[in-house]
Amino acid sequence: MDGLSWPAGVGLLPAARIPGGELAAVAEAADFAVLPVGAVEWHGPHLPLGTDLILAEGFAAESAGTGGPAAVGNTAAGPDDAASTAGLPGDTTTDPDGPRGVLFPAVPYAACPGQTRPWPGTVAIRPEIAVGYLADVIEGIVAAGFTRLLIVNGHDANMSTVRAAMEWVSGRRTASLLLVNWFQLVTPAETTELYGPLTSRGHGGAYETSGVLGFDPDAVRLTAAADLPPKPKLPVGHPYVLVESRPDPWQGWSGHVSLATEEIGRRVRALAGARLREIVTAWVAAPPPAPPTADPLPGSTPGGPTGGAS
Repeated sequence: MDGLSWPAGVGLLPAARIPGGELAAVAEAADFAVLPVGAVEWHGPHLPLGTDLILAEGFAAESAGTGGPAAVGNTAAGPDDAASTAGLPGDTTTDPDGPRGVLFPAVPYAACPGQTRPWPGTVAIRPEIAVGYLADVIEGIVAAGFTRLLIVNGHDANMSTVRAAMEWVSGRRTASLLLVNWFQLVTPAETTELYGPLTSRGHGGAYETSGVLGFDPDAVRLTAAADLPPKPKLPVGHPYVLVESRPDPWQGWSGHVSLATEEIGRRVRALAGARLREIVTAWVAAPPPAPPTADPLPGSTPGGPTGGAS
């Protein structure tokens, strides 16, 4: 590379600033690329329309060992930053031996659920459009030479569309595609420790609000929304997905917003950021995948001794 270098030897380079003539060298030197995916969606009167983008871009920027309370957004490091992560794991210092990544511009628009589409500011695209668009974006990044691509998600509805696009690309190109949803990096048991027994993980609730506070506290208006307890889950211990036209109560968001604080937001950011970096470190150290094949079994021929019908 002639004009570009990673800060302190690690971290992220912005893909949008890479000259075309240096792209091949950057791709060769990089350990992975990262793509944030979010949404423009109503989260209540207290959160910005770009909530999912703030979270996806914020955690994406911390994926290569460059995290820390002053690394992203408008949050300034203060004397209580160390105390804010007390009791929770999470090293937010830069690892000089960490991986090197290339940060691509975020995908801002997404398929949004029927519960939020009618609310002001939600910009929703059809799921079939989202899958095709994401497939083209992912394949374009891989085709540029980045065979390892991390996708950091900030919008739950993206999990299905991104997964479908990843599966399609993986059958066409040699690629290792890793999808991480920031929301899942802190467990329900841990959010109970942070917030108490009241539900905190609803759409626009205390957990998501705290996440935004951890990156951009000026974007949050805590006093603008009253607590809105979400509809209780079904009284079973088995996994399920329930989609309803309009849960009750529901105002385009749900949850106990009053439980959110900037201090908890810093703790959420530190813990989730550390776990994301742990995932990335293990991923880039793993062996690369083999190329895709059109054969039913690699090395076999239809009708032959290992792959045909009898």
